[in-house]
Amino acid sequence: MGCSSCSTAKDGQPRGCKNNGTCGTDGCNKLTVFDWLSNMTLPNGEKPFDCVEVRFKNSRKEFFRNSENLSLSIGDVVATQAATGHDVGMVTLTGELVRVQMKKKKEDYTNPELPVLYRKASQKDIDIWQKCRDREDEIKKRAREIAIVLKLQMKISDVEFQGDGSKATFYYTAEDRVDFRQLIKDMAKAFGIRIEMRQIGYRQEAQRLGGIGSCGRELCCSTWLTDFRSVSTSAARYQQLSLNPQKLAGQCGKLKCCLNYELDVYLDALKDFPGQDTRLFTEKGMAFCQKVDIFKAALWFSYKDEPANWHMLSKDHVNEILEKNKKREKVASLEEYALENVQEEAEKVFENVVGQDSLTRFDKPKKRRNNNNKNRNKNKKRTNFRKKPANNA
Repeated sequence: MGCSSCSTAKDGQPRGCKNNGTCGTDGCNKLTVFDWLSNMTLPNGEKPFDCVEVRFKNSRKEFFRNSENLSLSIGDVVATQAATGHDVGMVTLTGELVRVQMKKKKEDYTNPELPVLYRKASQKDIDIWQKCRDREDEIKKRAREIAIVLKLQMKISDVEFQGDGSKATFYYTAEDRVDFRQLIKDMAKAFGIRIEMRQIGYRQEAQRLGGIGSCGRELCCSTWLTDFRSVSTSAARYQQLSLNPQKLAGQCGKLKCCLNYELDVYLDALKDFPGQDTRLFTEKGMAFCQKVDIFKAALWFSYKDEPANWHMLSKDHVNEILEKNKKREKVASLEEYALENVQEEAEKVFENVVGQDSLTRFDKPKKRRNNNNKNRNKNKKRTNFRKKPANNA
């Protein structure tokens, strides 16, 4: 992954602008955090925070204690402690801002069992790590084939190798519980490594794989979004969006997370609006609410007997009519309160700039000439050159 001014080299480090992931656009890594405290010096007597944030493949981030007091900067490739062996990742945050992130994610930075950061990765560590990552696509394809042979109702979406190549974590999605004991045995025999299976949700799958959304930008879950809140169809109803599953669903198959971004603004604006089930009583009959426009502060109503004829009323006028209806008073009609309707544009007349030719002249099929007519014309021409017979009279 790279921004507009730099790209990613084979060893995972940024190249191009050579800013180690701290360029102006801040798009070298997934889920990056801008270190706005990097230019500030610590007060006298204060020691720098001894924990760092390290990112591994895709969006997985963990915190490690820098017990060796190594001088680290964002973008450094480091070797960290793992359950067995060691792992290799990239430093994404250092300093006091790591303390803030740990509090936000409810991580205890005073815990003595916090994993340790061993050292800066050597070239040998990077070579082994890169060689393992090159095998991931091939192993993922082979693992899917094994799962299909075993007829398991699951989808293996991603594979992540440990930095030393001793273990591989397989991320999968499934609707129901899956018995993958035989799958682990077959994969361990085929690949010769330790296997760990980890089930993830469909949103986490889209977060790990990434992609381009319908808005034309990278997915929010893979770039900056860290918490996945539940999204309901009522969020689309409050924003007057069409309930089309193809437009409301993201690449994960669930409702788009961006439906919640402006929901609070719509809910605050709808507090002063009458409900969608509002009914107005007039002398011409009862009227129902058909549409609400928050930006124009207007509502559209139609009579019960004339559902196709809508009248646009302002929010204040609707509230005024409701107050009269509460006192059991009826207004004369909606037309008295209706806003001025926008006149329809005159029908556009297109002039024929090609002359008298029809604009659909190219749509007409060409007439085929009959060969018999050609032969008849040839015979007529030949008879014209023959001599006329003499008159016997």
